[in-house]
Amino acid sequence: MLKDLDYYMSLPYRLEIIPDTEEGGYAARYPELKGCVTCSDTIEGLWANVLDAKRAWLEAAIDEGIEIAEPLFLKMA
Repeated sequence: MLKDLDYYMSLPYRLEIIPDTEEGGYAARYPELKGCVTCSDTIEGLWANVLDAKRAWLEAAIDEGIEIAEPLFLKMA
């Protein structure tokens, strides 16, 4: 099976959302996609940002030939 951007975008990667209690807003990261992080002043803005960050991270990894981990629970099934 050819694993392209659409394939990886469809996978249910774990997303961690971290409220910034000091300055307000939110940060988010995909732990299985090392270095894929983003932030926003609002939770609504964060949702759009996480999808953009995930897409950009995956595109860069595919372009550079970097191995992309799949969600951990898929490996356990």
